[in-house]
Amino acid sequence: MQRRNFIRTTALSSAGIGLAETGMANLAVNGKSKNRPLCAFTKCLQFLTIEEGGKILAKNGFDGADLLVRPGGQIEPKNVKAELPQAVKTYQKLGLEIPMIVTAVTDPSEPFSMETLQVAADSGIRYYRMGWLAYDFAKSIQQNLDGYRKIFEKLARVNEKLGIHGGYQNHSGLHVGAPVWDLYELVKEVDPKYLGVQYDIRHAQTEGGYSWMLGMKRVEPWIRTICIKDFVWGKDAKGAWHHQNVMLGEGMVSFDEFLKEYASLKVEAPISIHYEYDLGGAETGKKTTTMDPEKIFGMMKKDLDWFRGSLAKNNIEF
Repeated sequence: MQRRNFIRTTALSSAGIGLAETGMANLAVNGKSKNRPLCAFTKCLQFLTIEEGGKILAKNGFDGADLLVRPGGQIEPKNVKAELPQAVKTYQKLGLEIPMIVTAVTDPSEPFSMETLQVAADSGIRYYRMGWLAYDFAKSIQQNLDGYRKIFEKLARVNEKLGIHGGYQNHSGLHVGAPVWDLYELVKEVDPKYLGVQYDIRHAQTEGGYSWMLGMKRVEPWIRTICIKDFVWGKDAKGAWHHQNVMLGEGMVSFDEFLKEYASLKVEAPISIHYEYDLGGAETGKKTTTMDPEKIFGMMKKDLDWFRGSLAKNNIEF
């Protein structure tokens, strides 16, 4: 703990950020929320406190955070009632938002699910990412989807009562939603205002190759929040092919093509920028990092600036 605190304090000091409130006068509180606030997915900042991470985001020009409120995250679900409202207030003092959170919620009947959603809604948070669902391969794909659809419909009704939107992220692999086409089966009967898709272009293109656009079009009415990251295919030491995460603009994601389609949706909702390339362990949510924190902060800002430029190039207001 002493070493962790030393690294954290040194990193913040070198970034020109004190641990006290002094020096924060230049971070004025925004009077109006942006239409598409650019948020950092804060898994890579778990070696900092919430306040320390907020100061880094404010200094580097982010609009807010996509905060982890799940087991192992910055806020544990059992602590949500005490800690999430305080986190929102802390960010507001820094001129930032927490318009979206990442949860493990998949069913409102699970422990802490209702409390998490209620506290989020009461705190002014209007978007959350759901937890992932697994396939039971003892059943058919359709049987799995039919069962999960009932849970989605139940969760949508809860969201409507609370005035909050839940998004299921498409994520590459063998679980539900890896093929984006899956998600249509789950959301087709729910109101897009309350439940839908947190669309991840990187994972969509990893799984979809040339056809990713078809999957996106299939679920477009339900897309609200989006995730941004990039990747390439490469071989490991044994010669096996794997996806490898890279900085924005350095990989295979067709951002211009994606953003043109996204712009046509006229969706105004938070955007989450993910940092999953090598950050000395911080990219996996570790509480310590082997990389110089100042380098991490610089890479985050570089991605933010690159993506902001891509939005401007495609005439998307943010």
